[in-house]
Amino acid sequence: MGNAGPTDTSHGRLGHVLSGLVVAVGCVLFLGAFAWGAVLYQPYTVPTNSMNPTVKAGDRVLAERIDGEEVRRGDVVVFQDSVWGSVPMVKRVVGTGGDKVVCCTKQGRLSVNGKTVDEPYLKDTGPDSQPPFKKTTVPKGRLFLLGDHRMDSVDSRVHMADGDHGAVPRSAVNARVDAVAWPMSGLGMLAHPGGFSSLPGGTSTPGPLAPLVTAIVVGALMILGGAAYGPIARRAGRGARG
Repeated sequence: MGNAGPTDTSHGRLGHVLSGLVVAVGCVLFLGAFAWGAVLYQPYTVPTNSMNPTVKAGDRVLAERIDGEEVRRGDVVVFQDSVWGSVPMVKRVVGTGGDKVVCCTKQGRLSVNGKTVDEPYLKDTGPDSQPPFKKTTVPKGRLFLLGDHRMDSVDSRVHMADGDHGAVPRSAVNARVDAVAWPMSGLGMLAHPGGFSSLPGGTSTPGPLAPLVTAIVVGALMILGGAAYGPIARRAGRGARG
C-alpha cells in the first residue's frame, strides 16, 4: 500500500522536467538581460550637487550609452568637454541647435523659443530661484546645458561669452541618465521631462532599463523556484509513501 504507483513516478518525472525547464528559462532571462544591460548601460558617480534634487553628489546612476545625435531637450546627460574641465559632468539639456533660450520670465521660469517651460524637477522655483541670463541662440549641432540646482550650478550660463555661447557639441555626450541605482532612498527612474514635450522634436523615449530589470527579477525568481521544486517534491513524495 505504501509503494508509489506508475502514476506517481510519471508525475515525479514530469515535475522534474518542468522544474529543469523553468530553471533554464530563468537563466536565459537573468543572464541575457544582465549581459544586455551591461552593454547598453554604464554606472556613473555624480560628482557635484548641481543636479540636486534629481541626482545628488555621490549618487550612483545608470546611464544609457547613446550617440549625441539622439539627445533631446530635457535629457539628463553625461558629457565631457575640454572647455568645461577634464572630467565627465552631468547636466540637463534645455536647448538644442537653433533654439533661442532665455531666463527668466516674471515668474522666474526658463523660456525656449518663446515658450515657457514647466520644470518641476528644479531645486527651487519662483522669481528668485535662478540667475537670469540674456537670450542666446544655440549653435547648430550643439546643446545648451543647465543644472537642476540653478543657484549652485556651473553650466552653459557661465560659458556664454565663449564662441559657442556656452553650448557643447553633441559629440561630447557619452550617455543619458535613466535611473538612480544608489542610495536606496533615491532608487528609481528619472521623471519624464514633460515640460519640453510640446517643442519641436519632442522628448526622448525612455531606454530599456525598466524591462531589463523586470527580466532580471523574473529570471531570478524562476531559477529559485525551479531549483526549490525538486527538494520540495521529494519530501512530499516521501511523506506520501510513509
